[in-house]
Amino acid sequence: MRYLPLTPTDREAMLATIGASEIDHLFRDVPAEALQPGPIEGLPMHASEMAVEGHMRRLAAKNLSAADAPFFLGAGAYRHHIPASVDHLIQRGEFLTAYTPYQPEIAQGTLQVLFEFQTQVARLFGTDIANASMYDGSTACWEAIAMAGRITRRDGVVIGPIHPHYLMTAQTMAKFTKDEIRALSPALVADAGDDAMIAMIDDKTSCVVVQYPDILGRIPDLRKIADAAHAKGALLVAVVTEPVALGMLESPGALGADIVAGEGQSLGVGLNFGGPYLGLFGAREKYVRQMPGRLCGETVDADGKRGFVLTLSTREQHIRREKATSNICTNSGLCALAFSIHMTLLGGEGLDKLARINHARAVAAADKLAAIPGVDLVNTDGFFNEFTLRLNGHDAREVAMRLAKRGILSGVALGRLYPDALDLSEGLVVCVTETCSDEDIDALVAALAEELA
Repeated sequence: MRYLPLTPTDREAMLATIGASEIDHLFRDVPAEALQPGPIEGLPMHASEMAVEGHMRRLAAKNLSAADAPFFLGAGAYRHHIPASVDHLIQRGEFLTAYTPYQPEIAQGTLQVLFEFQTQVARLFGTDIANASMYDGSTACWEAIAMAGRITRRDGVVIGPIHPHYLMTAQTMAKFTKDEIRALSPALVADAGDDAMIAMIDDKTSCVVVQYPDILGRIPDLRKIADAAHAKGALLVAVVTEPVALGMLESPGALGADIVAGEGQSLGVGLNFGGPYLGLFGAREKYVRQMPGRLCGETVDADGKRGFVLTLSTREQHIRREKATSNICTNSGLCALAFSIHMTLLGGEGLDKLARINHARAVAAADKLAAIPGVDLVNTDGFFNEFTLRLNGHDAREVAMRLAKRGILSGVALGRLYPDALDLSEGLVVCVTETCSDEDIDALVAALAEELA
């Protein structure tokens, strides 16, 4: 039965109150080309529950699942093994207290988890503090840029070779803040572009945004960039899309990053068709008042017993709107819990071991792939578990599609991420995690060699 609580009279009264003559006026800011003019062609207006279930099963059967094929996709979303205990533990009653901890006395489970989560993120990033999580990596990246602007009172932003979706998120938000973004495009050369970024820093720069490792898998020299940024009075924002890399790489905070934003999907959170994911955010303690989101703290109650509270909430739901640092209305609580459980199960030594397995498998795969005639490895200065191949004379999008039809998900074609950049069309970003077996790697090597022959 359809549930329509508003009558036509109710709608007319509401429109009259806000001064709109018709509902379409509420969407006048949406570009005409983005509006759906009517019902979607080919989609029935109604169907039985059983018919819909059958139709959805048939559609799902067309998918090539990450678990059912050699899988080498990355570029911001990574497949790692998630212990079964993660899913079991996030469903326990201890954690099923109030999702949003407005009343700490009845939300101790949620608050304690977030407190422990913050500790883990701060240690992982090498920062003094971390917040209770954000929506995802791209919005966390923008919040870091906005935070840097508040601290430095500048509006110039230099962005290195980061994931284009992160860049587009920042560009979209900058339309409303008037920040001037200057972005450095990636190039299929060994030089990671550190000097090019440094040359773009001036006295109007609020921050330099560097992905670590970057979109091509290269590892920028954060210390060098941090020193150059600080010399101009700017901050360094490091963006980490693959937190497992920090099991081997030195933390961004230890290398001079002032703010670290990232994506936590790799740990505890599955690929999930692109979401929900988990934004990570850390910073130096002296900037805590400018940090977005929420901060949970530890205290004692009137009886001296350990307890947890919301220490800082700089969002518009808690304080005066004009004083808020962000309008983010919640954190990714369930994903943060899954992340924290996975991190706890791994421990420090486990994370280091997982990172080393990833790196070793990626190096072995890169060596085999680079030996194929016509294939060059871009990352000659090193990488973690992700690297870029140049398929000389071949559009990587076409090659990747042909391999997918053969049941091998070979990597992310740069032409897909940068459709207007002809110089990147031959680039294929390949990710190798602990889930890639020797047989998977050999299958990719053999199939790619045949396709390029």
